Amino acid sequence: MNTDNAKAQMRKGVLEFCILSILSKHDAYASDIIKELKDADLIVVEGTLYPILTRQKNAGLLNYRWEESVLGPPRKYYIITDEGKSVLDELDKSWAELTESVSKLKHSGNS
Repeated sequence: MNTDNAKAQMRKGVLEFCILSILSKHDAYASDIIKELKDADLIVVEGTLYPILTRQKNAGLLNYRWEESVLGPPRKYYIITDEGKSVLDELDKSWAELTESVSKLKHSGNS
């Protein structure tokens, strides 16, 4: 089995959850989101991030605002919406249930 592929699929599955989690703490520019994901060992490139941000915005989970930058062109800062916060709450519950289930499976029969 190709474990690299399995690990990549697991990471992909949680990226939307992680992005909403980041934005629930503070508004963020795409590069800041990528940095936070990388700091958590979730390596993501812009080509992966932007389609997710667009999909979440189109679903009403995010909004954005433009801010002038002293370093160049204006920057788009993403903001979680109330609907995004509700979805994040549901994902938090699902994550807790999933990790508990996986933990049970890993440790069952080891008594």
